[in-house]
Amino acid sequence: MALKYRPGLAERPEYDMDENPYEITLNANESTLNMPPLVEDRLMGRFASVAFNRYPTATDYLNLTEQIAKNFGVQTNQVVLGNGSSELIEKIFYCFGNAKTSKIVFPQPSFSMYSIYAAAAEAQGIPVDLEDDYTFDAEKFVKTCVDNKAALAVVCNPNNPTGTGIPLADIQYIADNLPMSCVFLVDEAYIEFYGQSAMGLLKDYPNMIIARTFSKAYGLASCRVGYAIGSPDVMRMIGRAFMPYHMNTLSLVTADVVYQMRDEYVPRIQMVIAERKRMIEELKKVDGVTVYPSETNFVLFHLNNSEDLTKAFEAASIGVRHFGNAPRLANCLRISMGTRQENDTWLNVLKDFMGGAQ
Repeated sequence: MALKYRPGLAERPEYDMDENPYEITLNANESTLNMPPLVEDRLMGRFASVAFNRYPTATDYLNLTEQIAKNFGVQTNQVVLGNGSSELIEKIFYCFGNAKTSKIVFPQPSFSMYSIYAAAAEAQGIPVDLEDDYTFDAEKFVKTCVDNKAALAVVCNPNNPTGTGIPLADIQYIADNLPMSCVFLVDEAYIEFYGQSAMGLLKDYPNMIIARTFSKAYGLASCRVGYAIGSPDVMRMIGRAFMPYHMNTLSLVTADVVYQMRDEYVPRIQMVIAERKRMIEELKKVDGVTVYPSETNFVLFHLNNSEDLTKAFEAASIGVRHFGNAPRLANCLRISMGTRQENDTWLNVLKDFMGGAQ
């Protein structure tokens, strides 16, 4: 019996998950440090009062949305939570996708799931190539949106996997020049490492949405918590795309405690930024390596024998992200920032490899 799957499902790419047990894992842009001890202590106290036999309550959800809303000076009905910003982005694509008649525009290379979410939403994904140095051309992006009568425009700022930031002036240029019929989603998953957030623009652009995550700067990748902020009407409609109880209580409680104590994470964020700057300068000294500017918690660089270097890292039990022949990313490696010791370790492997390759 031939099973009748959804058309196009077999052609959809699978998300690549590297499950090797590395001693140093720097391939997924995670935080290399676990929860700060003070945060962990408070969280354990909160867990003692969790009713594991009950479904998540409205209070669990509202405790976190109220904190986020207060921090950004918006109303709670402007905040929607999701399982990481990825689920929120997927739902936003779903809400504005419609049987191939909707166009969704995003940069390339950028977050690999954009094209997959567009296909899942039955919309037409339209990538706009970044420049050769991975800088972003706001005028070209807007023109593509306007020419295609896009229903949704998406930028990742700063961008994954290139690490490059888009100046706030360019974000405002896009918002000023997109028609109001086009929703403008700014994916700020790495904004804590950059600082130039578009959050202050929301009040002036009712078609703008900003998505963020707890997975990167706050080290909660295992909990899968993110949030999106936009106008009340837009967020109410997006909220209808979620299933009941889509956020679990343990993740909500954890994120609530972490957000209350987010100042504990400031030194860690500063450490990542300092290490990123240091490693970029170190990579610039290595012949045969082209390193790109980064405003994130990772660096991207290019070299001709990237596959062999990846094998050298694996032999040293270091996990990094190799892009193979992905569009615009051939022979590129992305490495998340670890501790200073971890970064020195992989840098020494790279130097030894490049010295032997010459």
